[in-house]
Amino acid sequence: MNSSDNIGGLASLAMTGTSRRRLLLSLAIFSAASAITLHPLRAQAASIDDAVVELQHEWEVIKYQSANGEREKRYEALATKAHQVSNTYAGRSEALIWEGIITASWAGAKGGLGAISLAKQAKAMYESAIKIDGNALDGSAYTSLAVLYYKVPGWPLGFGDKDKARELLQKGLSLNPKGIDANFFYGELLSETDHADEAMAYLERALQAAPRPGRQISDAGRREEVRALIAKIKPR
Repeated sequence: MNSSDNIGGLASLAMTGTSRRRLLLSLAIFSAASAITLHPLRAQAASIDDAVVELQHEWEVIKYQSANGEREKRYEALATKAHQVSNTYAGRSEALIWEGIITASWAGAKGGLGAISLAKQAKAMYESAIKIDGNALDGSAYTSLAVLYYKVPGWPLGFGDKDKARELLQKGLSLNPKGIDANFFYGELLSETDHADEAMAYLERALQAAPRPGRQISDAGRREEVRALIAKIKPR
């Protein structure tokens, strides 16, 4: 082997070492890029969960622990916050569902004809959430939309329709048959449509619903509503 062969051999070795270093560097960059690409997805999932929990908590405090005279303004402020969450997590039904719940609650606190436009906004939010993922939050969009259909006046003032409400509530119950809200609202609809005997079974089921993690205020408040309705319709 002459000197040129040695030089060529060393050059080959050098190139091999360089290639290896480049390969390792490329792999490291790819791994880092993959982590950067995947991490925001995990972070977004965690962040939307946190954002929804925060909206839930603020809503239940307003609904069950604030004075009646304070609720309209507080719901209005919370609706603005919920809209920001929906914009941040566009395409996620959970955010739309909670924006709808808060907007509908604001409509209820506002009352009168001025509440109809808010109810229509909430309706559109639930409908959009169903198109994205109707199963989200145990079918809450179906149940919440149903409540609008039997609470809002019918034509010509509003879009109220008790038959449509029943259909939607049955869909919500099919997705969450043991849920406190689905059973309460179906029982309430039955009681308002002269089916008090049928309503009792759903109201009793609502009382037996398992506690929801982190929803202690809502669960306690809803159970009080269930008991009050049972007392109202129970034969004396």
